[in-house]
Amino acid sequence: MFRILIIDSDISLSTVLRDYLDSRGYYAERVSDGKTALKEIANGHWDVVLTELQNLGVNGFDMIKNIHHLSPQIALIVLTSKAEREDQIRAFKLGCDDYQTKPFTMDILICRIEAILRRIKAKELNKQRIFDLNGHSFDATRQTLDGKHLSSRESDLLLMLCRNMGEVVDKHQILHALWREDNAFTARSLGVFINHLRIHLKPTNYQIIAVRYKGYKLFLA
Repeated sequence: MFRILIIDSDISLSTVLRDYLDSRGYYAERVSDGKTALKEIANGHWDVVLTELQNLGVNGFDMIKNIHHLSPQIALIVLTSKAEREDQIRAFKLGCDDYQTKPFTMDILICRIEAILRRIKAKELNKQRIFDLNGHSFDATRQTLDGKHLSSRESDLLLMLCRNMGEVVDKHQILHALWREDNAFTARSLGVFINHLRIHLKPTNYQIIAVRYKGYKLFLA
């Protein structure tokens, strides 16, 4: 579950926002001053921070710098009544990921948060190299599936499919990424390696299906 910290001295607004985020399946907490917020960030894991720039007991722009110093991976959305162009430019230069001026609508804010969370998820997934396939371990670094060695091409192909689990991976994208060529010969070669992986994956109950004119999808049958 993604964790969201709200930093705002407006207790009524931040409470409504926290409850709304909770209702959408996120874990959200609120604090009303900068010093408490920095302690929370230093002592816990947060994926997204929503912060005001005013009335925090500390300079709002210093808050942005301190947040990134404590936890560089945090996604930060400035949620403020400061609408001046210069403030927005300064906040972005200091490292904020988005800037939303008050008043705002909850549905638009949720869309902004979800867009950032999608990028976070994609970034984390692109680092992942070990996958649990229904109790069977695929290790792309070791190029093994349940300890059995895969060829480099088999491993790279399975890694692409695992990182896009349940989604169709475009055939042309695979060919350009792994073969560096997209022609009839490499397309036939791709089909051969897909069949190899289907055999390797039988004990896992994961299947690879071909989606006509599109590509391939890995899913648990």
